[in-house]
Amino acid sequence: MDDFIDYINLHILLSKKDIDLLKNVVTTIELPAHKVFIEAGTIDDHLYFLCCGIIKGYKNKDGKIVIEHLVDENNFFAAMESFMNQIPSLDSYETITNSKICKISRDNFKLLRDSITEWNNFIEIIYTQYLQCKTNRVQDFQLLTAKERYIKFVEQYPNLALNVSVENMASFLGIEPQSLSRIRKQITI
Repeated sequence: MDDFIDYINLHILLSKKDIDLLKNVVTTIELPAHKVFIEAGTIDDHLYFLCCGIIKGYKNKDGKIVIEHLVDENNFFAAMESFMNQIPSLDSYETITNSKICKISRDNFKLLRDSITEWNNFIEIIYTQYLQCKTNRVQDFQLLTAKERYIKFVEQYPNLALNVSVENMASFLGIEPQSLSRIRKQITI
């Protein structure tokens, strides 16, 4: 919970009253590795903060898992469209490693919005980061080679590069696992 509060305090100033409210409305859960906790087709009512661990968000396209999100610790995530618009999620989310997650229900999210003056500014920051990540990902697929995408991934997310399987990383980067293995052998980072 302290990492969660610290992360928010990096972006907005929280009063003691704000922190007490957060501690009362945020639930912390621990999940084992390989646990699906958001299922595609269901409406997800939570915003999440990953305290520790690694999470993947994916679509199952005709039996093939296509990873669209890899989340490292100290980051917010959600089935964003589902949470914001109360529609069924297109993605499933699963722990890759044992994970500790703080979660805020939609009702408590509204309570925070009404109670903490700067909460809307904070959520705007989080949503802007989410959209920027999506935009960068599309641009990377359009402009970078597979090798360049891999190098950028390793530079930006060294913890993920070290702790995510080749199959998961390849899917996220839009590369076949065999091709990623060849790329990894060609370069040393």
